[in-house]
Amino acid sequence: MAMTDTDLHRLSQLARLAPNSSVAEQTLAAINQFLTQVQPLLEVATEGIAPLLHPSECLQADLQLYLAPDAVTETGQRSANMQNAPAAEKGLFLVPKVIE
Repeated sequence: MAMTDTDLHRLSQLARLAPNSSVAEQTLAAINQFLTQVQPLLEVATEGIAPLLHPSECLQADLQLYLAPDAVTETGQRSANMQNAPAAEKGLFLVPKVIE
């Protein structure tokens, strides 16, 4: 599985890049080196192994995850936030009409 000049040219067009020939050659070499390193991972037999959807699935069933409490910590800051507004009315930001 190696990337060709045609593949790199197409990828450059999709990313809206225009690398010169020396940069394109270096990039192609780097990508192909990476793909060579990844190739052994594609050859690992994974038949019959369920996908891991979340790392907590590997934990013991009786282990409780430590999550931060879902609580409001900052309230009533509307007046402070509205000080930066260029135009405001009744506590709301006023913006110019965009669609006619």
